[in-house]
Amino acid sequence: MSKERTEKIDKAERVGEFLLRRLCEVGLADIFGVAGDFNLELLEQIENTEGLRWLGCCNELNAAYAADGYARTHGLSALITTYGVGELSALCGVAGAYSEHVPVISIVGAAPLSEIERRGLLHHTAGDGDYVNMMTCGRQFSVAQARLTPQNAVAEIDRCLRMCILHKKPVYLQLPSDIANLKIATPPEPLRVDFQSDPQMLSQFVAEATQRIATSSSIAILVDADVARYRQAEVIRDLAAKLSCPIAVMGTAKGVIDETDPAYIGVYAGAFSKPYVRSTIENAECLIQLAVRFVDSTTGSFSQRIHPQHSISIEAWGAQIDGGDYQGICMRDTIAHLLTSVPGRSSGFSTKENNKSDAAPAKELTQAWFWKRMEQCLREGDVVIAENGTALSGTTGLRLPARTDVIYQALWGSIGYSLPATFGSLMAAPDRRHVLFIGDGSFQLTAQELSSILRHNLQPIIFLINNDGYTMERVILGENSSYNDIQPWKYAALCDVFAAGAAFESRTVTTVDEMEDALQSAAKGGKCFFIEIMMPRMDAPASLKKLGPIYATQDYGKSWELENDTQANPQ
Repeated sequence: MSKERTEKIDKAERVGEFLLRRLCEVGLADIFGVAGDFNLELLEQIENTEGLRWLGCCNELNAAYAADGYARTHGLSALITTYGVGELSALCGVAGAYSEHVPVISIVGAAPLSEIERRGLLHHTAGDGDYVNMMTCGRQFSVAQARLTPQNAVAEIDRCLRMCILHKKPVYLQLPSDIANLKIATPPEPLRVDFQSDPQMLSQFVAEATQRIATSSSIAILVDADVARYRQAEVIRDLAAKLSCPIAVMGTAKGVIDETDPAYIGVYAGAFSKPYVRSTIENAECLIQLAVRFVDSTTGSFSQRIHPQHSISIEAWGAQIDGGDYQGICMRDTIAHLLTSVPGRSSGFSTKENNKSDAAPAKELTQAWFWKRMEQCLREGDVVIAENGTALSGTTGLRLPARTDVIYQALWGSIGYSLPATFGSLMAAPDRRHVLFIGDGSFQLTAQELSSILRHNLQPIIFLINNDGYTMERVILGENSSYNDIQPWKYAALCDVFAAGAAFESRTVTTVDEMEDALQSAAKGGKCFFIEIMMPRMDAPASLKKLGPIYATQDYGKSWELENDTQANPQ
């Protein structure tokens, strides 16, 4: 064997080691997941990789939610599960990340490649020799997929990581157990992930958009979640300042724009917007839309009235204006060039309904009082996590302090998401205060991950709203039906069960005075605070009560609405 060939082998890496090196190079320090016999060799390599930490979760679904929360705060995450039983358990969480444009690298430890090729009947499979079926499931909710072999590992790992980072969606890497430890020749240089927009296409779009903006009497900006995914919030604020125009956000982008910015006017939700926000957005002669998706849950069942001919739409990887599509340009370049091209405007606008409201004195602990009080308790730099239902509806109406980030699943809407997502985000930014709002029904789905929060001595404030079951569903249908009932738990006692020596304080509050006392204690910090708040069953934020019948009609049709109107108002 030649000297050159010997040196090349000496510098080779194991497939698993190369994958982990690439994860470090793209900025990851933590990996979530659950151990399984097909991924143990890779987990051993993680144990021996400086700068990487394994974060085992209570189950794969929770691990996927935690990876999602970590990626929203950090910018990227990785998840490791085992073949079949593990990856399918995690699939709901991965699909949520796909739906909401969250970059998660999903790595599945698979059966040995030798068994895959001979169609062996192994455990964790369907027992039919089919090793394509799991790849098919992963393919539905990922932008790139690969089964790694010694021949393709370098190319496919790099391709999939680039796709995850560029498109801000999950990718699926299947690593057969007998491949992780094999040595292959690997490139020494770090992974580069970059994209340059087509200069001619970019120039043409910016010129046309600048002309439209310059000739419009009124301009507004509407922002959605991809602005956060691509870290473009600050430059959007700069653009609004230069144009002296207002900014509104979709419900999926709550917290993306600093709500203390004078340009920020609130959340746009179609007919369910505040009147000033709705008129400003819908009547703008030029509306600059940033990756906006109009979905039922953020538009009051598609009640938006946006005129396409008045809009400039800037997407993550393209743009549209006057019916023309511009491909080959990215949001980062488009906004940067637009900022330097558009003329400044001095005509200001009036920001109405822009101040926080004080919590009026109350004798009873109600949703209305609680959310006004929470608005006063939040601090600059907090991370706020909200579960679907009453928590999400209440959080959407808050006026947030500066530099506050918000995490929730307004589109995918999987209940139970928020507790593991809080764990993930805390691991990404343990020095930031995290405040979680979650309902009792949702908490029961993923309660185990409270143990992970305590295991790592994390210090969130958790407000559990106990309103005796699925209030979100009750306002849609079945107010008194058994399917919306759950078994009551002693929620505040669970910290004792899960603590294992961690510092915590837990309380159950039933009155305003008890709530105030708990808030004073939680404000001191230094430990995990778990506050269970007893609320009346049908007490919900006004916005949720208003949306309930709308969703019922959308889900069950006009005939259902007419039937219920007749029952409610008999002749």
